[in-house]
Amino acid sequence: MELDFERCYRAVDSRDQRFDGWFCTAVTSTGIYCRPSCPAMTPKRENVRFYPSAAAAQRAGFRACKRCRPDAAPGSPEWDVRADLVGRAMRLIGDGVVDREGVPGLASRLGYTERHLGRLLTAELGAGPLALARAQRAQTARILIETTDLGLAEIAFAAGFGSVRQFNDTILEVYAQAPSTLRERRTVTVGEPGTISLRLAYRSPLHAPALLDFLGTRALPGVEERDGTTYRRGLTLPHGSATVSLSPADRWVSATLRLSDVRDLAPAVARCRRLFDLDADPEAVDTTLGADPALAAMVRAEPGVRVPRAVDGFEMAVRAIVGQQVSVSGARTTLSRLIRPFSRSDTLVGFPTAAEVADLPDSAFGMPTARRETIRQLADAVADGKLDLNPGADREETVARLTDIPGIGLWTAGYVAMRAIGDPDVFLATDLAVRRGARALGLPDQVKTLSAYAERWRPWRSYALIRLWRAA
Repeated sequence: MELDFERCYRAVDSRDQRFDGWFCTAVTSTGIYCRPSCPAMTPKRENVRFYPSAAAAQRAGFRACKRCRPDAAPGSPEWDVRADLVGRAMRLIGDGVVDREGVPGLASRLGYTERHLGRLLTAELGAGPLALARAQRAQTARILIETTDLGLAEIAFAAGFGSVRQFNDTILEVYAQAPSTLRERRTVTVGEPGTISLRLAYRSPLHAPALLDFLGTRALPGVEERDGTTYRRGLTLPHGSATVSLSPADRWVSATLRLSDVRDLAPAVARCRRLFDLDADPEAVDTTLGADPALAAMVRAEPGVRVPRAVDGFEMAVRAIVGQQVSVSGARTTLSRLIRPFSRSDTLVGFPTAAEVADLPDSAFGMPTARRETIRQLADAVADGKLDLNPGADREETVARLTDIPGIGLWTAGYVAMRAIGDPDVFLATDLAVRRGARALGLPDQVKTLSAYAERWRPWRSYALIRLWRAA
């Protein structure tokens, strides 16, 4: 991946937080790599190297800065936006697929050979899938060392390492400290067993009220809830269940995770970041949308509006089907009936899996027969592996396969692509609320003319969509 030295150096010299996550700054005289906004003295030009990822810097022999914690920077917005092979691979690596299924599993999901995948990732990021997963394991391990009382051997395997020796060697190489030393120097107060508290960084600005309003209005009782400035929900993760509390603050979101299995820390963090769209680049989005006079005032008044995403693609697809041509409150009522067999009175639970929904009796659906059969066919396709609704899925292929299911049209498929797969450039011109919002802003509200007008908002039409909904 080509990095312009002058542009990168100016970002480092000005300590520009907007570039955190885009690249790492390595200093040859100290052997340390940092995030661009590191408060340390700006290094001399001749001592600086720039790398597109922490894994590439580690591979080159540099260790992480103890002051700016470059491994805790927001993820690159490039992997959040791109729909190509590398972008899909990065989203799957972030979700822990390499730790669970190895590089063969990652390559199989993407439909390419391991060799071709490794070549592409190395060309773009300076490191292959194993090195990228290793960097993530090191970050997961550091969090567990500093925020839990788990034994170091337990942490090694929970973070995805194959052995305690590999764990010790990696932590020493990345952080220049043994795991035991990291634990001795921790300043974080350890909470209840199984509870992990951490901060999820993002690029400012973040319009938290818009995010919380959207999620709170659609919250399913028993699965999620909003309490003031805190959003809570249950999660179904690869190794077990979890609950999470997310509270936006200045420059980060405070997260409290209660995991039934600590091996799920990395995927839980990845899904929380995805849900709140924390890896987005709000400056780029708002610059494009704010250039339109019709949206300019709204962008100035509410900078940093995000697209609320999803922690579970199947859940989002079911919500989209149920929400067709009904109100938000009506959809919540129907969905509440659907998940009632899985609800608990003492805690929030994750949305039922595709296999669990497929096995429900007809009486559990509480909806017209045609819609029930659409959900059944969706559940069967996801459970059988014929339909991938994860962020690493091919967007065009997924939309095509969704619309092959009777009862799923372009609106539903587009909504799933936006919220479940993370497509930043979806526009639902047929949506009645979108057309009302357009009318309120003085924009054309006919489907064809509005679709044509929305072309000026590319590649951020999903973000324009959220703003039109707010205007409605």
